[in-house]
Amino acid sequence: MFETRKPFSLLTMMALGILLIASGCKEEDTPARSTRYDLTVKDVLGVSGTVTFTEINSLSATIDIVLVNAPVGTHPANLYMNSAIENGLVVLALNPVDANGKSSTVVTSMNYSQLIAYDGHIKVLSSSIDPFTIVAQADIGGNQLTTTHKSYTLNLVDAFEVSGTALLQKRLNGNTLLTISLTGVIPGDSYPATINMGSVASVGGGPVMKTLNHVNGTTGKSYTNIQKLNGGTDITYENWLVYDGYINVYQSSIATDNIITQGNIGSN
Repeated sequence: MFETRKPFSLLTMMALGILLIASGCKEEDTPARSTRYDLTVKDVLGVSGTVTFTEINSLSATIDIVLVNAPVGTHPANLYMNSAIENGLVVLALNPVDANGKSSTVVTSMNYSQLIAYDGHIKVLSSSIDPFTIVAQADIGGNQLTTTHKSYTLNLVDAFEVSGTALLQKRLNGNTLLTISLTGVIPGDSYPATINMGSVASVGGGPVMKTLNHVNGTTGKSYTNIQKLNGGTDITYENWLVYDGYINVYQSSIATDNIITQGNIGSN
């Protein structure tokens, strides 16, 4: 006697197929997005490290700091407005860097996408009683430097034995970091600098369009973050590449008979 089996219906077979596919093909978790920035030395030599932004969800992220060769103890850390050169107000107080050189902070006031586009910087400070000594710092978000740059020569002027370079570096947000590097300056002195309209050959000198940070005579350096001219007009890195201008560095006051080095930039 043969046993008769009831055939599977089409609907039953389809249901089994769906179950098999669902059990064998598990959806993989989407990896968290993250962006890392290098911490650079400021007032404490030998310190290095990183700052990492990691997405938790659409509303929150973590900020992780890792320091190498940090001084003994714990160190306050903050997220500030603007670039490190400009300084700015504290936006977020982060958890202090501990004795192991680590700090982790969950941020809910800004999400990951906002953090990586933010016009800001992070500083790690020596201590709560010495907040003016900066252990390390990093420009973050839109202030991160790209690899796009342009260098111009600053030439000798008359009897002054001063020369150097002006380096323009593009930030992600289109702003410009201008670094002046000089040789022949006197340690301890401070030298005003400007960007003027026209060229070095301009009769009587062109008008000052952007006042730059003074050159430090000890280091021979000046750093200026530029997003606007003195009058408030926005200017991008690309604008500088075609700008009709030149740079002056002065011995003391900003005066046309007091120039120690200068050089054309942009379209000149």
